[in-house]
Amino acid sequence: MTTSGLENAPEEIKLAVDLIYLLETHDIKPDVALKALEIVRADLERKVKTTEESE
Repeated sequence: MTTSGLENAPEEIKLAVDLIYLLETHDIKPDVALKALEIVRADLERKVKTTEESE
């Protein structure tokens, strides 16, 4: 994907690219990254659920 293509990409694509870059530049092992992402996903799902319940 070119820089201009990324500029026009959806926010989730931009974030994914940033996260991949961060993991790769810090030499994070894929299995460690996946475990961490599971924790992040659970946290975010809790936050979404809490937000939906309060609306």
